[in-house]
Amino acid sequence: MKQVSIGWSLIRIYTFLVYLFLFAPIVVVIVLAFNPKQFGIFPMEGVSLRWFIKLAQNESIIQAFQNSLVLGSLTAVISTGIGILAALAFIRFEFPGKNTLNTLLLSPIMIPEVVLGVALLLFLRFLQQPKSFALLLIGHVVLTLPYVLLIVQARLVGIKKEYEEAAKSLGANAFQTFREVTFPLLLPAILAGALFSFTISFDDITATLFWATAQNQTVPVKIFSMLRNSISPEINALGAVMIVLTVATPLLAGYLSRKFSKIKE
Repeated sequence: MKQVSIGWSLIRIYTFLVYLFLFAPIVVVIVLAFNPKQFGIFPMEGVSLRWFIKLAQNESIIQAFQNSLVLGSLTAVISTGIGILAALAFIRFEFPGKNTLNTLLLSPIMIPEVVLGVALLLFLRFLQQPKSFALLLIGHVVLTLPYVLLIVQARLVGIKKEYEEAAKSLGANAFQTFREVTFPLLLPAILAGALFSFTISFDDITATLFWATAQNQTVPVKIFSMLRNSISPEINALGAVMIVLTVATPLLAGYLSRKFSKIKE
């Protein structure tokens, strides 16, 4: 019994050390973002918003934020739209090659982003097309679509087909059935999928490095380029903003999903 107790204590200590290793750098970045001095030192000599103000006055970073927001929003809309239609086709209908097509749409999850980035770039070169915002958008849709598809499919499987059949028996056509019955029941998954795809797009850097141009740099790419040139306290402020956004968005997705699920029940 004593050995079991010691074993669980060691597991708790190991778990604590793992979480400490993972989250300590994030905490340090956020804390140093409020450091009034040029260089990060502990203990800090006060708290200041100096670097956040300077960050807001940096036009190149503001442009990168705008690019990321536009790219993430468009990616979420397109991925969610395609994901809804694909999920309906895979769950509600039978057709030749369904499993193969479903596997192909989900395959980007299993393929390293570096491979996807290089593959799409080489395909574009084969077509003799220059890098552009459209390429960046297509790439991000390919990356995020599997997540939306999985979330919507999981929700759709739990929706009884009898609900839709009942609506059709009362005279509703296919579109009316989707609008009045299926869509409201799918709404929690749709919102969650859209917010997750936005987060993935907003936070991606590995594949984006291959697709972005100098005019279409996103925030992660901008941070990477800033780190290559020099280490500025603005990077800590920018990192803190990124951390808040990428943590808050999935939490918001989960909250909205639970809230709408309770309303529908």
